[in-house]
Amino acid sequence: MEWEFILQQVVFGLTVGCLYGLLAIGYTMVYGVLRLINFAHGDLLMVSAYIAFFGIIMFKLPWFAAFCIAVILTGAMGILIDRGAYKPLRRSPRISALITAIGVSFLLENLGLVVIGGRPKSFPTPAIFEGSLSLGDVRIPILSVWILGITAVLLLGVILVIHRSRAGMAMRALSRDMETVRLMGIDINRVISFTFVLGSVLAAAGGIMWCMKYPAVEPFMGVIPGLKAFVAAVLGGIGNVTGAALGGMILGLAEILIVAIEPEWSGYRDAIAFSVLIIILLTRPTGIMGEELPD
Repeated sequence: MEWEFILQQVVFGLTVGCLYGLLAIGYTMVYGVLRLINFAHGDLLMVSAYIAFFGIIMFKLPWFAAFCIAVILTGAMGILIDRGAYKPLRRSPRISALITAIGVSFLLENLGLVVIGGRPKSFPTPAIFEGSLSLGDVRIPILSVWILGITAVLLLGVILVIHRSRAGMAMRALSRDMETVRLMGIDINRVISFTFVLGSVLAAAGGIMWCMKYPAVEPFMGVIPGLKAFVAAVLGGIGNVTGAALGGMILGLAEILIVAIEPEWSGYRDAIAFSVLIIILLTRPTGIMGEELPD
């Protein structure tokens, strides 16, 4: 097998891995603060894709404006989900919040199905993201370069926010002891809402780039990427932002490389991801970079 072929697959794997990583960071931040697996997080990918799609097609907005509006509105949707579905259950058993998360996910998917329809729509990719670069016999899509660059910038921004801002300090404190943070007079609901906004913005960015890579928008498009992002978060160490990004990269590379080397396994691509989840939970439940978090 030639190295050009392997390098080409690595480019594809890193591209997919970045998208998983962006989604996984949202999962891991919400879990770190609330100990909640927000299964509705993957559906925010779909929400941002539809907003960008209608912004460009129906309202004839420039792609940049449509993408910015999609990111902002998806961030607002994160607040709405937290305040409407999870805030009333702050003091309830965790299983209640988990069931609610599943319910919110189904609500978003079926609302999209009823209001917009189930037929996939072709997502318009701006010309700036089309084309490819050539490195010898290796072809690097321009979109992959954008995805890698945007992911790196967003990851760096999130790390700076978490470690260099007062909001980030409050998030880290909340992840350790919610009651103590509450007794110190910090508005924990505001901190939690900020966490949801941050995660939703990353999901929106990931959703728009996902649609440009796989240019079809439909109500259930966030289900499988969302579940795989959850696997990536567990693989990297749920609760750890850098670990979530790393888990996404590893999962994306594993999926693409295994199928490229053994094409007859292409039908097992999704099974590979979920097998990784089972293996990690059996052998290292805290993931690669995770640590035991207090209950």
